[in-house]
Amino acid sequence: MENTKILVVDDDKAIAGAIEKLLVMEGYEVIKAYNGMEALDALVNNDVQLIILDIMMPKLDGWQVCKEIRKTSQVPIIMISAKGDTFDKVLGLELGADDYISKPFDTKETVARIKAVLRRTNSDNKSNEIKEVVYDNLVVNLTNYELKVNGKIVDTPPKELELLYHLSSNPNKVYTRNQLLDEVWGFDYFGDSRTVDVHIKRLREKLDGVSDKWELKTVWGVGYKFEVYE
Repeated sequence: MENTKILVVDDDKAIAGAIEKLLVMEGYEVIKAYNGMEALDALVNNDVQLIILDIMMPKLDGWQVCKEIRKTSQVPIIMISAKGDTFDKVLGLELGADDYISKPFDTKETVARIKAVLRRTNSDNKSNEIKEVVYDNLVVNLTNYELKVNGKIVDTPPKELELLYHLSSNPNKVYTRNQLLDEVWGFDYFGDSRTVDVHIKRLREKLDGVSDKWELKTVWGVGYKFEVYE
């Protein structure tokens, strides 16, 4: 926790202040920004370990900020908004957010989610192992966040790559949607699990016809698996 710096982004200064007070009590260092442009500037000028990001903001909204950040950084992002619709949660996750909290938020839950995301991030950073799986015409490298199909790099959003890596690292194992949300997104997702279906659909578009030795397969009534043929 020492020297852990968290960027809080919310155009409501009272809410930003309340979150800051909560985090400071937990021993974190806090930087605040009140719109999307300030958030991007703060990220450039500070070594931030986590971002708490409001959605509805002037200049750049939270979705736009998340999309911009994911072009260059894998810093954990927890999106926070008064909106509780499933659509908002799914969109945030698809753009690369690590978690989502709805306002009004419970302080204990918020702290628990922050600690869980930081624990997972720190655990990943401590590993020096190169995370890569190789199959016929396919290389999934989670260390460099790089997908190669037929020897060519294919632009792939972080969560799509993480999902493919998780499945391909455990060939022929069947996962339910809820298991994938928990193990890939890293938290218990309460709501519509369509986000997994969306990610699978986009991956299939990238992998269609690449090889007859493996397949990203639907197990009807259960979930998905990365099937490898003998």
